[in-house]
Amino acid sequence: MNNTPTGKDYVGSDDLYADVQRTMRLAAEMNTGYRTESEVREFMRQITGSPIDDTLRIFTPFHINYGKKTSFGHDCFVNFGCTFLALGGITIEDDVFIGPHCVLATEYHPEDPSTRHSLLTKPIRIGRNAWLGANVMVLAGVTIGENAIVAAGSVVTKDVPDNMVVAGAPARVIREIKTEPR
Repeated sequence: MNNTPTGKDYVGSDDLYADVQRTMRLAAEMNTGYRTESEVREFMRQITGSPIDDTLRIFTPFHINYGKKTSFGHDCFVNFGCTFLALGGITIEDDVFIGPHCVLATEYHPEDPSTRHSLLTKPIRIGRNAWLGANVMVLAGVTIGENAIVAAGSVVTKDVPDNMVVAGAPARVIREIKTEPR
């Protein structure tokens, strides 16, 4: 553990702490004033340190604390006011819709009060063509299956199977995706 200038302990290296600060600075700059889609994508390239497809659309404000373990597939959309706590890694596959004010939190703390100041992480994966409604919270270690729909306001604490609709807090499967005849 290291001691930060705030006097609180954090888990990780000085380099990790510097990366978090860099990411938050870039996100704050991205969220200041109007930005075109291409400007937002350029900020995201800097934040993630990796290629970003020209089909990614993110409406600002968008908050993220660490970008190096965050990836976006082709033709993804992230609506206004989303927050990614991404130290554990977030993978967003192709054709994903993320509604306004969603939170993807890969980070959590132990229940035991004696170790609660420790920071633990588990990755989140959002499968191809999934849709997260407004104000959804996805917790550490969760995989959202392909084509799944997470209803607005849900708190997802467990994996969501492919082709299912989940809702509630905690989210539970309510039915299979309805498909229309072609």
